[in-house]
This record gives sequence, C-alpha cells and structure tokens, in this order.
Amino acid sequence: MEKRDLKISFGKSGSGSISPKLSIPKSFLDKIGITQKEREIEIEVNEDTQEIIIRKKK
Repeated sequence: MEKRDLKISFGKSGSGSISPKLSIPKSFLDKIGITQKEREIEIEVNEDTQEIIIRKKK
C-alpha cells in the first residue's frame, strides 16, 4: 500500500460559498483502474473512524 500526504484546496465562488477540492495522484487511480472512459467512483465517509473511502464503481 502506498501513502501520501496531501492538502485540500478551498476555493471561494462569487456568491461566497466555499468549494473544497482534492487532487488524487494518477498513480493511485491507475492502480484501481480509473480511466478517462471508466471514471465513475463511489465515495463513503465513516464518521466513527474519520475516514473517506473511494472505490471504483462497479
């Protein structure tokens, strides 16, 4: 398993709302088979463990 420390960017829109963004390394996406043609994912949050899980959608 590979691990990286990343930072989330927070952008502000004209209406004042804040939009968080995260860039996932391409090497991680390659490992789980995410491509430009097959790019749908599932995302799950576990509040107990404070983890976000990203999976390729089946």
